[in-house]
Amino acid sequence: MTTIPSQSKALRRIYLTIFLRGRGARGVQKDKTPKSIASKLSLTLVFYAAFGCFAGYFAKQSIFALSIYLHASTLIFMGMFVAGSAGEALFNKEEADILLHRPVTPRALLWTKLSVIVQIALWLAFSFNLCGFVIGTVEAGWRFTLAHALSTAMEALFCVGLVVVTYQLCLRWFGRERLDGLITTTQTVMSIAIVAGSQLAPQYFIHYKGQMGGDLQTGWILLLPPAWFAGFDDAMAGTGAAASWAMAGLATLATGIVLWAGLGTLTKDYVAGLQTLQESAPAKSGRRGRKRWVERVVKTPPFRWWLKDSVSRAGFLLSIAYLARDRDVKLRVYPGLAPLLIMPIIFLMPSRGRAMGSDFGVAFAGTYLGLLPMLGLGFLKYSQQWQAADIFRAAPIPGPAPLCHGARKAVLCVIAFPALLVLGILTYLLGIKAEALKMVLPGVIALPVFAMVPCLKGDAVPLAQPPEEAKQANRGLRMFGVMFVALALAGASMLANSRDLFWWFLLLEGVLSIATYTVMHRHCERVKWQPMD
Repeated sequence: MTTIPSQSKALRRIYLTIFLRGRGARGVQKDKTPKSIASKLSLTLVFYAAFGCFAGYFAKQSIFALSIYLHASTLIFMGMFVAGSAGEALFNKEEADILLHRPVTPRALLWTKLSVIVQIALWLAFSFNLCGFVIGTVEAGWRFTLAHALSTAMEALFCVGLVVVTYQLCLRWFGRERLDGLITTTQTVMSIAIVAGSQLAPQYFIHYKGQMGGDLQTGWILLLPPAWFAGFDDAMAGTGAAASWAMAGLATLATGIVLWAGLGTLTKDYVAGLQTLQESAPAKSGRRGRKRWVERVVKTPPFRWWLKDSVSRAGFLLSIAYLARDRDVKLRVYPGLAPLLIMPIIFLMPSRGRAMGSDFGVAFAGTYLGLLPMLGLGFLKYSQQWQAADIFRAAPIPGPAPLCHGARKAVLCVIAFPALLVLGILTYLLGIKAEALKMVLPGVIALPVFAMVPCLKGDAVPLAQPPEEAKQANRGLRMFGVMFVALALAGASMLANSRDLFWWFLLLEGVLSIATYTVMHRHCERVKWQPMD
């Protein structure tokens, strides 16, 4: 007798399969499709475990200091995955056409999606915490293993539940007309809050060497979620102080509240959101005028000289239009880049008033922001309308290079240059010396080379690939790589500056950048279209 699986199990298997193989069927081979999350994210999990070894710095410090570092870092990467993938997973127009008329309860649909997201987030979290588990177990015994496993699981549930509650409250308070923009804004704000909050806690506790006395009296620590879950670990396996038990209770209470609200009282707002996505929003007045304004700009100097090729100009306009209007693209690009914009600010904040610290902070921020085009192009190439990109191949274009160049220049104009301008304003507001601004130049000089990297194999064609949640899980891995490159270039520029060789360093970097850019540009021009299957 054949056993019919329950509705929840069937839905869960479907969404897990979508994660493993993606939503697009092109190029999918059944025998090569990953069969589990571990096989799908094997390389990412290995790198997460390797980077988690930095917890060794806290081997001789208190359990609370170790835990707050682990929870803060975990919240960054887990939060980036959840904030980046939740909007696309929860509000997908295509699946709403299939599921809304079927007897699927809102709670079952929402819980199934969240269970898959939580499962993937836990794989990432526990991989990053492997070294921390070993250190904590050696220091405090098996109680830390149990406590940290429970607190990490609660942190995952809290992170997912908080994102869902935020979406549902936006739907309830602002309604259908502003849904598209609110989802993008909500994810961006959530990403910024997660990264900023998770980085403030460990910085202060490293400064105070894990001691909780003086700062808890001010009460500010209670506002940082990593401290709540670190208090859970310290209460069960550390000092057992009253303050730790209070924060453990706060972590449990907060997790329970967001789950109760997200999966209970606000569930009907989620269904309303799915239904409103199927409706056509009224067109905004003035949109055609704005389009004509953009087209006029690209026909005037210096854009006319910069976009001489008609195909590159078309790719530029297409990328600008999607970055400004399309919900799916905005949902992927801006929340994905928002956490990366916070990292330079974090490096600048502690260095205020200290010359060496200010120089390094500005150098790191300049190099870090110089890498934004490379990351932005990585987000821009995915779209739910990816099938429409087949028209690029039908057009008389020998290869993807002109479209890649157009998208690259659009990301430079919309993301990179404004970010560098904000960096200059921020350094002024923080009181950093004007001399320190020269440390931005290494990142600016390397900016064209960084932006050319995604174009080398023709992978930067805008909107040409189907969105896959696996790409969202790899964002933390890309963030690690970007940080190491930024630290290396900032360290080299600081070394040259300390030996009075900074301007010679810039000259050498400029020559190498021009040569590298020329070689990369010529290589990109020779790339042909890859087979579709």
